[in-house]
Amino acid sequence: MIRLAIAFLVLGTAVAWSDPGPVASDWYQGFNNKARLLAGTATRNGDPGLYAGVEVTMPEGWKTYWRSPGDAGGVPPEFDWQGSDNLASATVLFTAPHRMHDKAGDVVGYKNGVVFPVAVKPVDPSKPVMLHGKIAYGVCKDICIPAEAELQLVIPPDVGTSEELTNVLARVPVALPRPRIDPTLAGWRLDQNNGKPKLVLNVETAELATADTFVEAPGGVFVPLPKRVTDASGKAVFEVDLTDGVDIKDLKGKPLTVTMIDGKGQSETTITLE
Repeated sequence: MIRLAIAFLVLGTAVAWSDPGPVASDWYQGFNNKARLLAGTATRNGDPGLYAGVEVTMPEGWKTYWRSPGDAGGVPPEFDWQGSDNLASATVLFTAPHRMHDKAGDVVGYKNGVVFPVAVKPVDPSKPVMLHGKIAYGVCKDICIPAEAELQLVIPPDVGTSEELTNVLARVPVALPRPRIDPTLAGWRLDQNNGKPKLVLNVETAELATADTFVEAPGGVFVPLPKRVTDASGKAVFEVDLTDGVDIKDLKGKPLTVTMIDGKGQSETTITLE
């Protein structure tokens, strides 16, 4: 009888401490892509929280775009959470993108598939969140096709841990770079010699071969993609031509987001052209 009681105690403890697991919606099938929502408790920068993810998969060779699509243009994703219930806020994050060469020029985004993580804040954490999203994005191979998905997922208050979302969040650029892992902005300057202004960025990186940089302005103001011009003592040097489709007056005094990636990590920082 004592052994039986112990067995029931152990079993009851295992059930009480079992993780109910993450949740996911059905796939929404589109043309040459499909999308779904997933959700769970995940960890970012050591802090646990409630996260969802918009997962888009595409056939081999297809791509979709980052929030800033690049010089050749493209369709940045848009997210509408109206119609959700018990949702105070849903903040979309973006994993580190990649530069890709297109017939029309360079674009920035993701090949074959991507998960856009979403930080979810309930109005009442003790109740389920009914997450309803209308997602618009572009999928491209030889041509670009606008895509839309309407997705819905109920997230219980005791939703379990999502290792997948934790891994996705590890690829979101950080404001506080990890020493000797994430690339960092070692220095920058605005060069206005000969009346041809350019922004020069010195990116310190442990992976020179894979280092890349992107610059964004607020309000949808176009900023050309940085071009890598040289490498010097552990730094990749990039230049942004501020005469190429942009008026420098539209950028001065505004915060510019600099996103840096390489084969080991990613980070982002803000600079202001005075």
